[in-house]
Amino acid sequence: MLESLLLFTFLTITPSRLTTTPWADVDFRAGEVMLTPYMTEAGSDAPTVIVCPGGSYCWLDVKGEGIEVAEWLQEQGINAFLLQYRTAGFGAYFTHYRYVARGNRHPDMLCDLQRTIRLLRENADEYGIDPERLGVMGFSAGGHLVMSSGCYYMQDFTRLPQGGASVSLRPDFIASIYPVVTMKPPYVHRRSRRGLLGEWGKSSRKLRRMMSLEDNIPDDCPPVFIVNCKDDPVVDWHNSVLLDSALTVHGIDHRYIQYKEGRHGFGVSERYGSEESRKWKYAFLDWLDEIGIK
Repeated sequence: MLESLLLFTFLTITPSRLTTTPWADVDFRAGEVMLTPYMTEAGSDAPTVIVCPGGSYCWLDVKGEGIEVAEWLQEQGINAFLLQYRTAGFGAYFTHYRYVARGNRHPDMLCDLQRTIRLLRENADEYGIDPERLGVMGFSAGGHLVMSSGCYYMQDFTRLPQGGASVSLRPDFIASIYPVVTMKPPYVHRRSRRGLLGEWGKSSRKLRRMMSLEDNIPDDCPPVFIVNCKDDPVVDWHNSVLLDSALTVHGIDHRYIQYKEGRHGFGVSERYGSEESRKWKYAFLDWLDEIGIK
């Protein structure tokens, strides 16, 4: 508990924009992973969302799918925490150095998200949040990451010296927006697969199966909200169809909205996407009401 308080004492100063790292006690991660709170006056009377931007697991769209999203959630009376998790980086994108050096790759990204869920839940009173209304929202590759947290919450990837988490790592709800889902052809987004799994891992059948989320939905998966557009030129729209079908087979409470137009990467923007795709965020708020979160 002392370690957690030292890591996140900044969160008691709400609604400031002070930023820290969930890994402040581990030097080699410090500075790579950053967490920024966007708190509401409602505090624990409001739900909380951890926001994970996209970027093919190679970089992060911190502004469009991070800051703007967190600010919008805050405006809607929802506490938000922007998580800048580890990615492969531009060096790994432009070169193949991860053939000879580990670099950042799975499970680093999921480890960062689990670490954040763990710390927020273990210190919910200090942060002024409701630990039973803590969800995750991700975009593109970030959509894959947040869905992974729902698929693998029983496996603690944080590997902390003090042992496993004393709280559940299962998010209470998941919003996966124009997500990467599968690591297998014909619908795989290859850049995300390479960013996530690395130069060797991208060819591993075992890792491809493990991180093809449509094949790994648990029977107690949290409720899921999915949005994508059929004209998406980046992540094949069938990714969301695969996820929708898998959730249906397992009887998981979810909503899937497919828009005809909107393309990719529009976040909460009122300029990008299409008139219809920009309605997703209000459909999300309605869905939170329906599942008893908001």
